[in-house]
Amino acid sequence: MVSSPYYHCLTLSLLLVPPLIFGTYLLVAFPSPPETLSLHPSLASLPRHAKSWQIYPEDFYEGGSYVSFPQGRMRYWLLGPENGKKVVLIHGLSIPAIVWKDIAPRLVARGYRVLLYDLYGRGYSDAPETTYEPGLFTIQLALLMQHLNWDKASIVGSSMGGGIAAAFTAHFPHLVDEKVILIASAGLIENCDISRTAKFMSSPLVQSVASSMPFRKYLQRLTNTTSITGDDEVDPMIEIVRVQSAHLPGYNAALSSSLRDGPIRGQSAMFSSSGFEGKKVLLIHGTKDVTVHPKYAPRIIELLPDETKKSAKLVTIEDGGHEIVLTHAEIVTDEMIQFLEAKH
Repeated sequence: MVSSPYYHCLTLSLLLVPPLIFGTYLLVAFPSPPETLSLHPSLASLPRHAKSWQIYPEDFYEGGSYVSFPQGRMRYWLLGPENGKKVVLIHGLSIPAIVWKDIAPRLVARGYRVLLYDLYGRGYSDAPETTYEPGLFTIQLALLMQHLNWDKASIVGSSMGGGIAAAFTAHFPHLVDEKVILIASAGLIENCDISRTAKFMSSPLVQSVASSMPFRKYLQRLTNTTSITGDDEVDPMIEIVRVQSAHLPGYNAALSSSLRDGPIRGQSAMFSSSGFEGKKVLLIHGTKDVTVHPKYAPRIIELLPDETKKSAKLVTIEDGGHEIVLTHAEIVTDEMIQFLEAKH
């Protein structure tokens, strides 16, 4: 009869060999090459008879061009005199650069050199299949300024663009001129202030459904039933959001990721960064903003470095909602110009 210790050794060997083999494999295995980044198309992919070309054609602004970066091709426009003081306008979560249609021309008329562009996942810029975290947007602007040979510029951000402006100032302060303007700025929104609908619609499960072809076909039928011609009740800004949602496969995922991972929330460290030292900051906020509550504007000021905080200015627009760049464009532009031209 075989002794009991033999059985113990055999059993132990049988238990140890598989983990040893698996562990050895993990140590010597070499990963597969990284997959090529998937890019979803922009509005440029839609036929010229599509509704988007009526509302927001790629030549909506003069001086438009495309440039390709590692995260995809993007669209930008340069307006105004070449020797004008440089200003960058960063749009928000869902509406691309068309949102600046009433402000950019006023700045140009004042002699400014204005840079507008579509963020990744919106308008005429590609939608990379990636996480839409703050770094994606800050690097996008840094590469664009390098491409244009812009050493510095005043930075203006609206809504989520304000969060991007804060992150950009924190990480690339040498590219930011003395002035930063934050309009209805996101960046500090708390979870309780994000609607249940937005949370539900940005969930991975719902996004999987929203990205499916049957659902997109349904949205396309809905958008094709409305006409922007001769119908004063149709808001072009709402329509361009609908068109992107229905026709651009990467748009809904970009919005969802931006809400969950982007510069909408959690930017306290950016606002308090040393990158804001030596900068002048103007905040403009509507008193009836239900998307980004007016309470966040003074909180942003409190986070700024001490010297910056002392000179920061908050302008409130009575009865102004979230889209004050559209509804109160003249007031907003006047405040911007007064701030940009002030001798501090």
